[in-house]
Amino acid sequence: MATVGGQISHSPMTRDEKRVIFASSMGAVFEWYDFYLAGSLAAFISKSFFSGVNPTAAFIFTLLSFAAGFAVRPFGALVFGRLGDMVGRKYTFLITIVIMGLSTFLVGFLPGYAAIGIASPVLFIAMRLLQGLALGGEYGGAATYVAEHAPAGRRGFYTAWIQTTATLGLFLSLLVILGVRTTMGEDAFGAWGWRIPFIVSIVLLGVSVWIRLQLHESPVFERIKAEGKTSKAPLSEAFGQWKNLKVVILALFGLTAGQAVVWYTGQFYTLFFLTQTLKVDGSSANIMIAIALLIGTPFFLFFGSLSDRIGRKPIIMAGLLIAAATYFPLFKALTHYTNPALEAATAKSPIVVIADPAECSFQFNPVGTAKFTSSCDIAKGALSRAGLNYDNVAAPAGTMAQIRVGDTVVNTFDAHAADAKEQGKTFEKTLAATLKAAGYPPKADPSQINWPMSIVILTILVIYVTIVYGPIAAMLVEMFPTRIRYTSMSLPYHIGNGWFGGFLPATAFAIVAAKGNIYSGLWYPIIIALVTLVIGVLFVRETKDSDIYAKD
Repeated sequence: MATVGGQISHSPMTRDEKRVIFASSMGAVFEWYDFYLAGSLAAFISKSFFSGVNPTAAFIFTLLSFAAGFAVRPFGALVFGRLGDMVGRKYTFLITIVIMGLSTFLVGFLPGYAAIGIASPVLFIAMRLLQGLALGGEYGGAATYVAEHAPAGRRGFYTAWIQTTATLGLFLSLLVILGVRTTMGEDAFGAWGWRIPFIVSIVLLGVSVWIRLQLHESPVFERIKAEGKTSKAPLSEAFGQWKNLKVVILALFGLTAGQAVVWYTGQFYTLFFLTQTLKVDGSSANIMIAIALLIGTPFFLFFGSLSDRIGRKPIIMAGLLIAAATYFPLFKALTHYTNPALEAATAKSPIVVIADPAECSFQFNPVGTAKFTSSCDIAKGALSRAGLNYDNVAAPAGTMAQIRVGDTVVNTFDAHAADAKEQGKTFEKTLAATLKAAGYPPKADPSQINWPMSIVILTILVIYVTIVYGPIAAMLVEMFPTRIRYTSMSLPYHIGNGWFGGFLPATAFAIVAAKGNIYSGLWYPIIIALVTLVIGVLFVRETKDSDIYAKD
């Protein structure tokens, strides 16, 4: 080890320390790679495992299974956090990668609905739940393990390697999918090739398990175990005692909630905004995001290392403030450089929804199961899905909603009428023709995309992620005593990232549909970031000089 009682040693990184960082980081890369595949390949999964129902319901159930993976992450944090504090760090996060790796590998071989009926979607959802549970235990184990091996003055830098893993995992999944898709062609990929990225994960799993088997237990945990100081009941000690519970609450609302929304905005909502709102084709959007991630990822290490010198808290708080202050101009600039025709049409032919306010719902639909069928909801839903700005004008009670595009009015329809299906088709055709006549593009023109400026903006958004995310693993580890560290840090991290972050796209869409402004969804991450900023500045203490060896 390069530390003695928490004092900084200036000796170079040992071979064992390099192996610890490599194993923990690479293992997490593979786990995130596995987890992202289900989201990226949702359309193909729905056709295979949910083909026994109509296409809309199939896609809804696929989204539901993906959301379930996020929802169970905090429970995985409790299960594996408890195990990690009682049995040890090494064996626990070895278990998590085996569970997630095998469940992902098996998805590639699961028979479709046509072969085994209802058992197919049941098995798929079971795999997704196992993946979410395993991921809930992975991060806390990796962060704790690396931090407890790191020299006291370099925990930010060492743990920052783990922070690169989510980005690299996403990047790797995009590369594999793109490579297989390009090599095989769309027909073969859609028929069976989409399974290959899942099957390939067994190689990644094998490498990761082999590396992790070479590791030794954390020296800090070994010491308290030898002294008989391990916790017999980590859950009740972490969450049943106010002195520990209050730190958990502060970690959630003063750190991870804000970090999560900045992370999901920079790496996930940008992709959603590009493809769903700005109508950039999927391949171009993925390439843009991949380039931005490649440029931005080294900044995780920069800000992790910087936090060793100036502190974790000022860097994270600054990231929250900068992100909240600049999201609106950055996303407006993204529209300008990727779909200028949309920007021009919005200014030339403004859209107005004229509807009875009592008929307008808040269309929060995180798992795709709710239906919004009023004429107002039909109008707003159609415009929001098309990525269009509109103003709201109140109409008399009971009035059927209308959409005014420039000087042209498009009537909606009664979703409960006998011929509602035919009316819906007529409405969609009329609206599409009206929008086209007004200059609204159905998709972004590839020749009009300013690639350099678009990538610059996306890279800035990724760098915001690195500011808030780079130092946070070290800070969470330093906030809690060794005996309950795995349990205590895992829960606020996964509630923040699994729930506050995971539901960002659905919440943002609902806000956009309600307000009519394609940028209004940004209020969700901005408000959460600002709330976290206030709580963090006022109540969260700096931790960089904490002696985690003394925190038993």
